[in-house]
Amino acid sequence: MSSKILIIGACGQIGTELTTRLRELYGVENVIASDINTRNLDLVNSGPFEIIDAKNFNAVKDCCKNYNIDTVYLMAALLSATGEKYPMEAWDLNMNSLFHVLNLAKGGTIKKIFWPSSIAVFGPTTPTENTPQHTTCEPTTVYGITKQVGERWCEYYHEKYGVDVRSIRYPGIISHKAMPGGGTTDYAVEIYHKAVKEGSYECFLSEHTELPMMFMDDAIKATTELMQASTEKINIRSAYNLSAISFTPQQIFESIKKYIPEFTITYKPDFRQAIADSWPSSIDDSTARNDWGWQHDFDLDKMTQEMLENLQKQVCKVDFE
Repeated sequence: MSSKILIIGACGQIGTELTTRLRELYGVENVIASDINTRNLDLVNSGPFEIIDAKNFNAVKDCCKNYNIDTVYLMAALLSATGEKYPMEAWDLNMNSLFHVLNLAKGGTIKKIFWPSSIAVFGPTTPTENTPQHTTCEPTTVYGITKQVGERWCEYYHEKYGVDVRSIRYPGIISHKAMPGGGTTDYAVEIYHKAVKEGSYECFLSEHTELPMMFMDDAIKATTELMQASTEKINIRSAYNLSAISFTPQQIFESIKKYIPEFTITYKPDFRQAIADSWPSSIDDSTARNDWGWQHDFDLDKMTQEMLENLQKQVCKVDFE
């Protein structure tokens, strides 16, 4: 029997495009998408889909057994900004869902896990420039705390029980296909939408706030390459640093103005500014590049061109319809 993949949290920003890519690689019927609701009808109707609460161990276990699941991608989480509003809910979802899949792997029900970590594991005591793979991690958000703790548990389950769990510390992710879900780096997606639809944007971070970012295509590429890498190449079982580009709101604004000269921006920092200030401005991901050959494809201007072209097509399609 051929192995199958389960994606938990498939309707989220990364999960949506990850599902599409995995189905291209392994076949539609071999990739089971799941989420707690059916809000993304395009994804729900594109292949096998199950309604699953990631916090429900029995529901996850039953799905894995019913579909002969070999590999789980656990993408369900409450992100940084949302997590600050609902801290106990963030802890409950982010931690218990991880324990569920780790224990399923420990018990032999599944064989491999992908679990995303984040630059949110870092904090104000972390070196801000070229943050190394191994460094001080004192996060100041609930989301960051859950990711730091999750990294430790992933490493523990690998060392103690031989669980094949793999992880990436995602930077901010930018996509034209799915809106972000409550993160501090959401501005870098919103700004493109506002540029195309309204011609102006009020940014919730200050103009010189530099953060590590990545175009969605690179994030999906890194995820699939990490999972395809041979076991002997995976030397980090907590989470790999991952990087592509770092920029400020002012720099992304200037990149957009090359294509939309009339675009304007104002700045009104809110509570997310303090979160952003606790994170690095750039990441050293040389370990990932050396271990399993990670390379990014998109710089800022290439990403801007791709974002604007696709968002303008979406606007034209809506106007036509």
